[in-house]
Amino acid sequence: MKTDIMTLEEVATYLKMKPQTIYTWAQEKRIPAAKIGKEWRFKKSIIDEWFAEYIDDKFNALIDKAKSKNQDSSE
Repeated sequence: MKTDIMTLEEVATYLKMKPQTIYTWAQEKRIPAAKIGKEWRFKKSIIDEWFAEYIDDKFNALIDKAKSKNQDSSE
């Protein structure tokens, strides 16, 4: 059975980051996570949405530029 639930280490690997960074972000509520007992758990679909929003927020100007460039070339 395939699951959408990921461990801290799996999220770190998935995002190509250090587990300590993911741990710190989870504690600071900078990344969506749930602490179950002593372990952090993450839902992959929510991490994907969070990452997309994080990228959008950081690079809105570039995204808008790329979108307008794509629209111009399709006309």
